[in-house]
Amino acid sequence: MTNPSDSLVVIRGRGRVSALGRVLPASAEAAVSPFTHHPSGVPVAALPPAAETAVAELRRHPSYRQLDRTVLLALLAARQATAQAGWSVSGELSVDSCQLSVVNGQDGSISIEQAATATDDSGAMLNSEGASNYDGATPPTSLLTATNHQPITNNQQPATNLAVSIGSSRGATGRLEQFHQEFLAEGSVSAAASPLTTLGNVASWVAFDAGQHGGAALSHSSTCSSAFQALGNALAWLKAGMATRFLAGGTEAPLTDFTLAQMRAIGIYSPLAATDWPCRPGAGRPSTFVLGEGAAVFALEQLSAAQVAAEVRPLLVLAGVGFGFEAIGSKTGLSPEGRHFQQAIRQALAQAGLAPTDIDAVVLHSPGTPAGDAAERSALRAIFGLELPPLLSNKWLLGHTLGASAALSLDFACQVLETQQWPAAPFATDLATSTNKPIRRMLVNAAGFGGNAASVVVELRV
Repeated sequence: MTNPSDSLVVIRGRGRVSALGRVLPASAEAAVSPFTHHPSGVPVAALPPAAETAVAELRRHPSYRQLDRTVLLALLAARQATAQAGWSVSGELSVDSCQLSVVNGQDGSISIEQAATATDDSGAMLNSEGASNYDGATPPTSLLTATNHQPITNNQQPATNLAVSIGSSRGATGRLEQFHQEFLAEGSVSAAASPLTTLGNVASWVAFDAGQHGGAALSHSSTCSSAFQALGNALAWLKAGMATRFLAGGTEAPLTDFTLAQMRAIGIYSPLAATDWPCRPGAGRPSTFVLGEGAAVFALEQLSAAQVAAEVRPLLVLAGVGFGFEAIGSKTGLSPEGRHFQQAIRQALAQAGLAPTDIDAVVLHSPGTPAGDAAERSALRAIFGLELPPLLSNKWLLGHTLGASAALSLDFACQVLETQQWPAAPFATDLATSTNKPIRRMLVNAAGFGGNAASVVVELRV
């Protein structure tokens, strides 16, 4: 077993899906707003057509047909992460009378071919008497026990001792709203209603899709810091030797009428048009909160000092995770000085063994709400002093994706570390447009209703 004292947890692969699709902006400028107009009358950051096609492709799989969109977005991100990591966790899979060929392209694209098989209306496989053996919600046993994977080729490695940890704020809210409408109309719901709407099925389906057998499948919900709660748990498990590899991240599909109505009721939703960059972190008043959807998942692996020394490519290291909480009794749980942010940042820095001066840039939580933006900056000044590191954000591109937002922010930080550039916001804000020194270590913040906050330090080792 790797000695935790001389080991590092590295990010082997990353996957994402968002309003920008399945890629990150590579240029230093974003020219066209990715936001669209929702039928409810507000701007949103929804998936573009190419990403919608990938979601539809997933639904061709009979086992995935009834799953909530939140789960499907997590599957897309997880497949891309495992493909980039070179983990042999998918491939030709013999499933009873159903033969599936799942191919991950280099860009994370997905192709699924399926032979004909007898199914019921939900897509479940039927037994010899025509009765369904599958409840449409939990991973079918025949799929979980299948072992006919393709041989490992090139740089693929078996995903031995793989565990999964996924965060989501609202979980399967789309299916929950559908089942509730069904209940109001008919006075009853289908048997699949409960298992399809539990938060736990997010991680379990990611684990199933990855071919993980026997490891942990953990789901977390701590509002908008959910992804970092999931990531922190994965880091602790890896450091404790309870797993050697983890798929960890966050997912959210909140663009439903009910969830949008909740955000509008709080009085924070942006009044700006979809074409006018409606989410504006650090721009002051008015509040410019905009909901988005998406997911980001990371393939994490613990390496010994010797393994790190043998690496020939730069490594993204998950150096520290910290958490904070403040109980002040407000509906958002946020003090003007951002005490929970301060706690989380200090803990993440301490775990990474770094001083504030070691941080080269910060990816803010900054949702575009005046109070939230100001509190986070107050917390940063309490730790860094009046002269702050460059402040970055991706919410003006992706909206606020709730439980997925922290993971997408970390993915953005990794992109900045690798490319040393980021898009400049096309509106007046305190966000940085560039820096005159190399960026090697970044702090990423997240916070949510209820007074919780989380921070991550990620480092590029060359």
